Parts: sequence; structure tokens; C-alpha cells
Amino acid sequence: MSENLLIGLELLVLGMGFVLAFLCILVGAMYVMSMVVGYLNKIFPEAVEVVERKSKKVASSEDDLIAVALAAIVSKK
Repeated sequence: MSENLLIGLELLVLGMGFVLAFLCILVGAMYVMSMVVGYLNKIFPEAVEVVERKSKKVASSEDDLIAVALAAIVSKK
């Protein structure tokens, strides 16, 4: 029984070790890629478009109250 337990623990340690090593390599690769992309963004900056906003007419509070009253009247029919 103890031999099976030792084999199981060995398999557990090996499996967890491979997963941990893979995740560490993955984190390192992502860090390096983020540095590369940051460097490339400095060399080739992305053009930002300026969007002009048209001013909207702001409704007065009386207009809002009239619209609410009309909506209430229409919904009761």
C-alpha cells in the first residue's frame, strides 16, 4: 500500500511541477510581449481621430413636464 502511495505522490508532484513551470513560462512570455508591444507603440503611434460633437438643444423643464403629462394621458386610454 505504501508503494502505491509513494507512486501517487510522485505523480502528483511531477504533475503540479509541470503545471507550475508552464504557468511561470506563460507569465514571462506575456510580460515580454507586453514590453514588445509597448515599444512598438512608441515607434508607431496610433492615430487618434478627433470627433466634433454637435450641441444638442436642451429641453426646458416645462417641455419635459408637458411630455410627461401627454404620455400619462395617452397611456390611460
